[in-house]
Amino acid sequence: MSATEETGRAHDARLRHPSAGPAGQVRFAHPSERLFATLLDLLGEQWFYEPVEFPLEWDEQGSPVAGFRPDFYLPGPGLFIELTTADQRLVTRKNRKVRRMRALYPEVPIRVVYQRDFMSLLASHGLLPETAGAA
Repeated sequence: MSATEETGRAHDARLRHPSAGPAGQVRFAHPSERLFATLLDLLGEQWFYEPVEFPLEWDEQGSPVAGFRPDFYLPGPGLFIELTTADQRLVTRKNRKVRRMRALYPEVPIRVVYQRDFMSLLASHGLLPETAGAA
């Protein structure tokens, strides 16, 4: 193999590497979000990160004072995804926001992915380190 062919193959491999996909170009609030986005990239699923904020409460003048911004929107299935891999106190707060969003916007599909489900999803795609599955 010539040096030019070898360079071309290395370049092609870098283009397919997850860091070259959209997940490698977005600033995420939590590492689990980057991992989820990388999984979506590997599966060829188009996604947008926190594209919409849904107002949940308004003041007397009608201005939004509280809102909820789901982590991902998947345009293919038309679904919002909220990852919840944090401690129970934060899970309870997020669940409350999701319930409020569903009440105000029943036409908007949203799915909450809890830590247990997230870990199962990663394991089913071989993305968990061996030690993580044994704990």
